[in-house]
Amino acid sequence: MKPLNGVRIIEFDGLGPVTFAGMMLADLGAEVVRLTRDASAGPAVFDEVGGEVLHRGRAAVPVDLKSPADRERILQLIDGADAVIEGFRPGVMERLGYGPDALQARKPALVFGRVTGWGQTGPLANAVGHDLNYIGLSGVLHAMGEADRPPSPPLNLVGDYGGGAMLLVVGVLAALVEARTTGRGRVVDAAMTDGAALLGGLFQALRGRGLWSDRRGANLLDGGAPFYRCYACRDGGFVAVAALEPRFYAALLAGLEIDPADAVQYDIAAWPALQARFAALFASRDRDDWSAHFAGTEACVTPVLSLAEAPDHPHNQARGTFHSGLPQPAPRFDGVVAAPSPKSELTLDQMVTKWSDHAG
Repeated sequence: MKPLNGVRIIEFDGLGPVTFAGMMLADLGAEVVRLTRDASAGPAVFDEVGGEVLHRGRAAVPVDLKSPADRERILQLIDGADAVIEGFRPGVMERLGYGPDALQARKPALVFGRVTGWGQTGPLANAVGHDLNYIGLSGVLHAMGEADRPPSPPLNLVGDYGGGAMLLVVGVLAALVEARTTGRGRVVDAAMTDGAALLGGLFQALRGRGLWSDRRGANLLDGGAPFYRCYACRDGGFVAVAALEPRFYAALLAGLEIDPADAVQYDIAAWPALQARFAALFASRDRDDWSAHFAGTEACVTPVLSLAEAPDHPHNQARGTFHSGLPQPAPRFDGVVAAPSPKSELTLDQMVTKWSDHAG
């Protein structure tokens, strides 16, 4: 049994955070139905984008959201659902007749989760954008990257998945708990800009106390500290060094054969010179040589693995982190790796019949 067994969720198909949120909820045991675009409504826009992972564990049901016949069946399906999640621009679901007011009037306990870049309100609510735009407005993008270069895009992890999907999942789960007590659903407004700003809360707090600079590459956790950054090795690989605590830093210096008196950890003025010294040392040997050299120590030096290499690392293999090269559901409950449920293709009528017992 998984924690969300018995929970039924309708996902209106989309890209980015809503898809990731649907995957997570399905991984946690919810029965999620992904309403995809029927061929009669035009080509599928989102078909199988990252589908091996992002679409796993849930049924795909083709629908035409503008069809009166499909609309009636979709509403019957919603009668059997506990939550809806969607990622359209503000107002789209309302224009289609599936907005939260209409659906919660039909089913008051329904949780309605919506994720957008800018949120449901505000001057930019209807503006276009992508992950990079949203995190740019949050302040966190400015903090990422090298000091003498433009900010570096952190893939789409901070906006789409961290600030968007994760916050949507948290909001939906909280609202589901409340709905079971009160019988009233909530509308969850998960904005990627809000979520990314929240993820950056520590650094805003540190900046307010004068402990964080807006200059990139000059701070403890942004690569400015020589003991918390990545270094290139002789073979073109990289190691991650994260020796923050004094005893870990001492282990790092011991492994590099550096006299602690010549490398005071928090002499910030000396950081650039110490970083250059570390860089020269790490460049003298191959990545895996350094990994073996520091194995079993407290120096916090580990290899930076490529996407291709990560599934084959002994630790990841021992934990079953990947299967056939793809990441498995997380987190674990009672130490068990929960295998994702198989995908399936069902018709709208089949899905309505299946869920009819849960309506009300």
